[in-house]
Amino acid sequence: MWVSLVLFLLGLLTALMAPRLLSRADWVEREPVVALWVWQCVVAAVLLSFALSMTFSASVAWQAVRGQVFAPAPSTVIEAYELGTSGPWSAVLAVALAAGGVWSGAMLGREIGRARARRRQRRCDLLVRAPLMPGEEPGGERLVVLEGERADVWWLAGPTPQLVITTAALRRLKGRQLDAVLAHEQGHARARHDWLRHCSAALAAGFPGVPVFTAFREEMHRLVELAADDVASRRFGRLTIALALVGLNEDRGVFGPGPGPGADLPRRVNRLLTAAPRLTAGRRLRLTAAAALVPVVPVLVAFVPALRALG
Repeated sequence: MWVSLVLFLLGLLTALMAPRLLSRADWVEREPVVALWVWQCVVAAVLLSFALSMTFSASVAWQAVRGQVFAPAPSTVIEAYELGTSGPWSAVLAVALAAGGVWSGAMLGREIGRARARRRQRRCDLLVRAPLMPGEEPGGERLVVLEGERADVWWLAGPTPQLVITTAALRRLKGRQLDAVLAHEQGHARARHDWLRHCSAALAAGFPGVPVFTAFREEMHRLVELAADDVASRRFGRLTIALALVGLNEDRGVFGPGPGPGADLPRRVNRLLTAAPRLTAGRRLRLTAAAALVPVVPVLVAFVPALRALG
């Protein structure tokens, strides 16, 4: 059945071409929130294409699946899909795509399990460094101050999220710089960036040879930081959050010559200081709407025979 093959090829084409097209776009760093939305729509289109291809291939290969999927459809629609023209590739493609779906779910479950284990470990470490006083409840405080010589601020996600800051960061950051860093971390929490990181990491780990999933993971880690920087800069100014990032990381060697850990930080600071203008509201709206249409394409392809038969 041609619909299944077209959907499969559409998913492959999107997975191969989308990373190249997005890497050439000149607006991504200017509008990281829009870029995050575009990437999610692209990945959703790839997954949806493969899921629909699996469904139609299974319908061609097995009568039981066909009866469930096309039970309410009129006979003209069933004839339009040519479900009786089964080939050996139908069952193979359906099983391969189903195995890919199960593997994706397993990778996502593994990533979530690892994230929960890391979060539990960090909470245990936090309790060791900041033990509860009599009468205090675990996770009852939204802000935790730790004694430490290393300037650091992080958001500890979970059912009772907490914002953790060290005394070194309090000494180094003053006034609006401290407020900007806190706004940055709160931007991560409000947008649930941790879920984007988990999903992208799961897909990239499960399918390391698929360019769109590898690029998805890399771009999610980069774009969520840019988006959180913008949240802070809109409230406290670009220079303020740039100076705060430098103050937090200047003793870690990330601004020295040569690549090293935290190599994205100099680019983030440079982006804040150069202050490239945002896209116009109209262009942001057009990009958002165009991205929302990308997952619709495989759905339209899937319904083409039915629409022709009913029309």
